[in-house]
Amino acid sequence: MAKLAVSVDHVATLRQARQAAVPDPVTAAAIAELAGARGIAVHLREDRRHIQDRDVSLLRQMVKTKLNLEMAASHEMLKIALSVKPDMVTLMPERREEATTEGGLETQLNKDMLKKLVRVVRDADVIVSLLLSPEMDQIKTAVRVEAQYVQIHTGAFCEAHTFGQRQEQFVRIQNAVKMAHKLGLGVTAGYGLNYQNIGWLLDLGEIEEFIVGHAIIARAVMVGLEQAVRDMVDLIGRGGMSYRGGR
Repeated sequence: MAKLAVSVDHVATLRQARQAAVPDPVTAAAIAELAGARGIAVHLREDRRHIQDRDVSLLRQMVKTKLNLEMAASHEMLKIALSVKPDMVTLMPERREEATTEGGLETQLNKDMLKKLVRVVRDADVIVSLLLSPEMDQIKTAVRVEAQYVQIHTGAFCEAHTFGQRQEQFVRIQNAVKMAHKLGLGVTAGYGLNYQNIGWLLDLGEIEEFIVGHAIIARAVMVGLEQAVRDMVDLIGRGGMSYRGGR
C-alpha cells in the first residue's frame, strides 16, 4: 500500500506572511507523523519564501519517519543537503516567479551536471529522487544519471478541466509510472493532489508514496491538522478506482 508524505511548506508560508514564530512547520511535522504520515517533505527555496534553513535543521533532528528535502540542483543547496543529510533529496527546477513548482526537471539538457550532483549525494548515503513530468525520455534519462527514485509531477492531471483531459493526463502518468518501475526506479507522486483527485491514482500499485501539502493544510484550517492527515491516510488506505467517475 502506498504511503503518505506530508509537505509542511504551507505551514511555513503562513508563518512567514506575518514574520511570526507560529505556526511552526516542525510542530506540524510532528503532528502529521503522529496522525499516520510516513514521511515529511520540505522545499528549501533559494528565496526562502517559506521553509527556512533552521526549519530543515530542526526537522532533521525531529522527524522519525523519512525527511525528504526538495531543492534546486545548485551548489548552495548541495552544500546544505550534505550538511543536514536528509533521508532523501528530491532535485527539482525552481523559478522565483512561480507560485509552486510548475513542472519537472529537464534531465536531457542537464544530464552531465545532474549525474555529478546525484553521485555526490549518493556517496553521502542519501537517496536521490528527481521531480519529473510524466515523459518517457525524462524518465529514461533519470536512470542514466543514476537517480534512485522519480517523483512524477501530477500538476497537469490535477489542473485538468474536463473528464477527457483528466483521463488523458492519467494515461500519461500511468505509462510513466510503469516505465519507471520497469527501469528499476522507485516512484512517488505529487503536486496538486487533493482528497478528490488522488483517488484516480491509488490503484497504480507502483507508486510507493504520495506527497500532499496544500490540500491537507487547507483542510486543517477547518478540521485540525491531525484529522486532516488521518483523513488522507485513510483515503489512501482504501484505494480509489471508484473515484474515476468525475473530476
